[in-house]
Amino acid sequence: MTNDNIPKDYDHKKEAVWQDKWQRDDTYKFIGDGTRPNYIIDTPPPYPTGATHMGHVLNWTYIDIIARFKRMQGYDVLFPQGWDCHGLPTEVKVEETHNIKKGDVPRAKFREMCVDLTRTNIKQMKSQMLSMGFSQDWSREFVTMTPEYMKRTQLSFLKMYEQGLIYRGIHPVNWCPRCETAIAFAEVEYHENETYLNYLEFPVEESEKGLMIATTRPELLSACVAVVVHPEDERYKEMAGKKVEVPLFGRNVEIITDEEVDPEFGTGAVMICTFGDKTDVLWVNKYDLDIIEALDEKGVMKDVSCKYAGMNTQDCKKQIIEDLKNEGYLKKQEKVDQNVGLCWRCKTPIEILVKNQWFVAVKDLIPEVREASAEMKWTPEHMETRLLNWTGSMDWDWCISRQRIFATPVPVWYCSKCGKVHLATPDMLPVDPTQDKLEEKCECGNEEFIGETDVLDTWMDSSISPLSITGWPDEDFKKYYPASLRPQGHDIIRTWAFYTILRCKALTGEKPFDEIVVNGMVSGEDGHKMSKSRGNTISPEEVLEEYGADALRLWAANSVPGSDVPFAWKDVKYGYKFLRKFWNAFRFINMHIQDFKLSISEEEIQKNLDPMDKWILSKLNRLLADVMGSIESYNFANVVNSIQAFIWHDFCDEYIEAVKYRLYNDSTELSMTKEAAQYTLQTVISTSLIMLAPLTPHFADEIYQYVSDTGISIHKTLWPDVNFELIDEAAEETGKIGVELIGEIRRFKASKKMPLNAKIKNLNIYTPDPALIGQIENLEEDIKGTMRIESLDVMTGKPDIKEKVVEITPVMAKIGPEFKGDAPKIVKYLQSEDMDEIVATLDNEGEITIEGNKLTWDHIEAKKVAVGKTGEKVEVIHASNLDVILEVIV
Repeated sequence: MTNDNIPKDYDHKKEAVWQDKWQRDDTYKFIGDGTRPNYIIDTPPPYPTGATHMGHVLNWTYIDIIARFKRMQGYDVLFPQGWDCHGLPTEVKVEETHNIKKGDVPRAKFREMCVDLTRTNIKQMKSQMLSMGFSQDWSREFVTMTPEYMKRTQLSFLKMYEQGLIYRGIHPVNWCPRCETAIAFAEVEYHENETYLNYLEFPVEESEKGLMIATTRPELLSACVAVVVHPEDERYKEMAGKKVEVPLFGRNVEIITDEEVDPEFGTGAVMICTFGDKTDVLWVNKYDLDIIEALDEKGVMKDVSCKYAGMNTQDCKKQIIEDLKNEGYLKKQEKVDQNVGLCWRCKTPIEILVKNQWFVAVKDLIPEVREASAEMKWTPEHMETRLLNWTGSMDWDWCISRQRIFATPVPVWYCSKCGKVHLATPDMLPVDPTQDKLEEKCECGNEEFIGETDVLDTWMDSSISPLSITGWPDEDFKKYYPASLRPQGHDIIRTWAFYTILRCKALTGEKPFDEIVVNGMVSGEDGHKMSKSRGNTISPEEVLEEYGADALRLWAANSVPGSDVPFAWKDVKYGYKFLRKFWNAFRFINMHIQDFKLSISEEEIQKNLDPMDKWILSKLNRLLADVMGSIESYNFANVVNSIQAFIWHDFCDEYIEAVKYRLYNDSTELSMTKEAAQYTLQTVISTSLIMLAPLTPHFADEIYQYVSDTGISIHKTLWPDVNFELIDEAAEETGKIGVELIGEIRRFKASKKMPLNAKIKNLNIYTPDPALIGQIENLEEDIKGTMRIESLDVMTGKPDIKEKVVEITPVMAKIGPEFKGDAPKIVKYLQSEDMDEIVATLDNEGEITIEGNKLTWDHIEAKKVAVGKTGEKVEVIHASNLDVILEVIV
């Protein structure tokens, strides 16, 4: 301990001082020299939106706890921070900010706008991360828009192309009309809404009876290429193979049969349109049907839609329904719930268009993804099911090309004459085919090439994060790959987790990480997802200003992976109160042990511990083992709750109070017991700080600088070993008895409005349990010293307690009316004669005669007290949780 003047209150504003110091001192730098075992964390690279939110706080707090804990265990920890810059979010924001569309300015200019916005946002978010005390090694920061990172992404494209795992083809793809680009199935969000099921009658050839079809998308009638029914549906058996006329458009299409049709939905007859949904695609491929493109890239009806050409889908639907009514084709409408696919960024309903795109052959890699997943440890285990379910639902390959600008370019050119694909060579990377020319000759002899304008899906960047942080493709990357841990949210299991496993397995033949820990999402205090429209959003800055980062971290840590977490101000406030409680306890302790040095060895002092010392040290080491196991299993809530309960209640409320008398006593006789208390306090403080360090790094380092004279950060110290020799169930049981007895006496004093330091003349403790007697006798000095008891005796049996009348009072409401004029004489007699004789007469004879008037106990009110065998007044306490009775003589 140092003699520095410790501030009265803990100042959370000082957190910024520690954040600066940690960065200046490179406290969290990954060395990578092999002198310590490596621990590699494949951290989530967020989109640089410019603002962190509570979901980030939750996710990164988990990561930071693990990183700090592993460093203190002696690992060389790589905790990098990346930024997933490319793709729709940034482009959409630039378009909104500048009120433009991507095609309104030159590609280079638009990309420059995106880069500028991204740099600004990264700077802001980095500052916010630092303010939370997260311990990233910023020298290992990676940014996906840099040439270095784009080179790795493009190289991974080339290698997978060489393996036949990337190809170009014309296929139906999910298309966002707002963003004017293809998106992958994993980027489609589904939203429930209500729409109308429209019942249309299609005329059937050579039949007076029409075929009723129910559809939610009449705007796609112009793209109808067939009608399908179930082969066993009796209603339509005679119609199979015939043709029906498409209402309003006059084209004839065939009625085909397929067992995938649900006869119970609608009318059991379904029109196949190119394309309304995934099922349409399957049927078109299965029966080799024609493809009619009714929509363009902007979601506008094309010329094939005749009079509806140029309309958007909503206007087209409205007009077609009106025309169907007028022409007599629309027979009825009924409301129905609909699951609509939306673009995950702009929330526009997606369409399915046929496009020439680049794809990853996902279906070829599914077995390897499952194999890699089985080799990893999942926390929680059930989250792996989400990945496996997703792999089982893969009907289409992963479309990786995007019709955008701000992303990693597809490193490809096309021969202007024959169209042959020409790939960049590794030495050319990074390359932008829209800017860079290809200097070679095509097989056909042509030397003119057209650069690919499409760019890669942003998941093509982030899905190689384990490779990037370990230095791939340099051969040394194998020293650090696979990563030790992948922490991420459950909302991106089917994207980031799936794509990373798939790509890394394809490129290296190995799993990308050993473990994956999945965190939940954060909701508002009302239990709903945080959103501005609900008014339930809380920014981290609001909390930091009032309570500091460590209090917010305690809220985040008081949870478990996989479970969603509601934000609650009360939890943050509780964490803040806890830190202040510990701070105040530390200030008191520091007065007594700031110059403390052991006069004997640690082994010797441990042999001279008092019962309460043994109790708290046993609990401390048990807690240390529990905390280690809980962090290893990512049960952070147990870590927080266990540490808080121990420090607040066991240590501050019970142990410190129980040893104060020893600290204030300078007598030679008590020197050894005082030293034992000082040693115990010092041990609990230092060990507790180390356990708190991963959770509350600023607070722990602040106090540690008073505790230690080394001048180094607590985060550079090693995690202590559990002293199993000090874990003693018998000591804990004895200490628990001491806590119970001291608590009973403390409550007694409070009920009598006595100061806690008020003396008690004598305390007699009675119990029928012989074993309990020995335990209480061991605690005698601590009980006496803590509660200021002059004399304490422990005895078997029960106390010999009697009631004694100490005051009698005439009951005038009875004496007056009954004895009238004699009442004054009676009162005078009761006040002047010997009280004990009056009481004895009443007890023995039941009445007493005064001036001829007979009085009973009905005429007298007696005040009684309990007296012990010595005749002194006593108070009796029946202990709540122990088989003891306390007899107190004040």
